[in-house]
Amino acid sequence: MQMKSNKISVLASVLEFIKTTEELKKLLRHSWLSDNRQESVAEHTWRMALMAIVIHPHLDFSADLNHTLKLIIIHDLAEILAGDYHAFKNVPQNKHQLEKKSLQKLLHNLPIATQNEIVSLWEEFEDNLTPEAKFAQSLDKLEVLIQHNQADISTWDEKEYDFNYYYADDKVAHSQTLTLFRQLILKETNDKVQQEPTKKR
Repeated sequence: MQMKSNKISVLASVLEFIKTTEELKKLLRHSWLSDNRQESVAEHTWRMALMAIVIHPHLDFSADLNHTLKLIIIHDLAEILAGDYHAFKNVPQNKHQLEKKSLQKLLHNLPIATQNEIVSLWEEFEDNLTPEAKFAQSLDKLEVLIQHNQADISTWDEKEYDFNYYYADDKVAHSQTLTLFRQLILKETNDKVQQEPTKKR
């Protein structure tokens, strides 16, 4: 009976955490969708995960897909409390520390082992040293570019015209596959800029 009671208590804390993560569905990013609706953080994360699944068979380096998916799923959790920073705007110098504290606060009611695992995954993504982290980080940047290309050009900030031409280059340089994929996205950017008139929101 005591064991059942303990499990219920743990599961209750898990349920509360899961309910909290709804905030990622509500937290809006700078990016816009093709139907002129702002994108949520959760939508960005979902498509990163899908990209990992479909690109993984074509990689020219070894990376564990399951581990990569874990990195992707948790990489933006801290934004629930820390907020989303736009890559081409002012990012605080202590962004890493702010996000780590936010993540720890978010997880504090979960079992210690679960807290440690999620923080470890988040730090691995941030450090960008393992093959899985490199893969996940490249997808984080590439998904942004794909979404920018799909959005109406009127949603682009003036700085994004240059930004879209160099963003993610450093994250894909270690892989021919990812570099080629980046080049395909760049061609779509070029086509979009040439074909659509510049408009202001």
